[in-house]
Amino acid sequence: MQNYNWREQREKPAFLALEDGTVFRGHSVGAKVDVLGEVVFNTGMTGYQEILTDPSYHGQIVTMTYTEIGNTGMNPADPESRRLFANGFLVHEANEPSNWRTEQSMQAQLTAYGIPALAGIDTRALTVKLRECGTLKGYISVTGEVDVPTAVAKAKGWEGLDGQDYAAKVTCDAPFEWDADGSLSASWGITDTLPKPDLHVVAYDFGIKWNILRRFRENGFRVTVVPAKTSPADVLAYKADGVFLSNGPADPAAVTYAVDNIRALIGKVPLMGICLGHQLLGLALGGRTYRLKFGHHGCNHPVKDLITSKVEITSQNHNFVVDIDSLPKGSVDITHLNLNDNTVEGLQHRSEPLFCMQYHPEAAPGPHDSAYLFDRFRTLIKEA
Repeated sequence: MQNYNWREQREKPAFLALEDGTVFRGHSVGAKVDVLGEVVFNTGMTGYQEILTDPSYHGQIVTMTYTEIGNTGMNPADPESRRLFANGFLVHEANEPSNWRTEQSMQAQLTAYGIPALAGIDTRALTVKLRECGTLKGYISVTGEVDVPTAVAKAKGWEGLDGQDYAAKVTCDAPFEWDADGSLSASWGITDTLPKPDLHVVAYDFGIKWNILRRFRENGFRVTVVPAKTSPADVLAYKADGVFLSNGPADPAAVTYAVDNIRALIGKVPLMGICLGHQLLGLALGGRTYRLKFGHHGCNHPVKDLITSKVEITSQNHNFVVDIDSLPKGSVDITHLNLNDNTVEGLQHRSEPLFCMQYHPEAAPGPHDSAYLFDRFRTLIKEA
């Protein structure tokens, strides 16, 4: 395990400046770089490695509401992508790891990937502010090269994430087969329980999480991952049984090429979408999206399945939602609702084989209430 000199870092004061002039002071526990980002809060008590490696957080500075972070360190089995994608990280207390799975401390990995982070922040006060004021743009200063007024001005002047296509920034460079030889599954120790793949799905990578790919493999799918701008013709050339639309960062309305491509695929192949994929499918069906005040970020959001009347506890990470009143009447049904604010959490088409959900049924580290939706996609494909 790589050592990390936390005592040395505690002596290096740093701060977060928000666009409204509010300043939160702490000390650096990550890379020695300054950064801009959209400040959000996540209510999960654990799973910080999955959060930091989730491409959907690209462009954002994540505040953890749980007070002590870092206890379990970082390991090679739990990442959700090829690297850390969050712009920055804010915690109240950054602890040294004490866990048998640890191979590197959180602080060391943040430093290695060039992600600035602050500890000693009053995360409770910051979270209350974000709930009252809504998501705010912020600037993390750890180098000492920028004073507070300049940092506030930089935060205020930043373009933010609205109208920005970040899917193109996080997607893969070329198509690839996921776990084609079973080597990845072997590294997770689950090869004995994997069914033989009998269905093939092409997955659009708008910022896909690896646990989505694991879930597909565990449910008997062979998965081909393709870049975000792959044309419908190239996707259909795979002659796959279904197409998956992944999660991803920023504003769905800015990913216009994806909306056009998805619209061209409707009716030609069964479709399933998660998070950004859900929003893009909603747009392709004729709906609109809008920004939430402070988004949904955490693993404790109650969602009601309107088909079964069951309530699921779900993991979520998004700032935009599909406008419930914009969906075409008579062709699209709402299947899931968020019980906190009644926003749309799931859609399905009445005549075409497609459905999508705003939350994360693959949920790493959890909860796993919604994992059945991958089997529902199998059923949809078989019926189609």
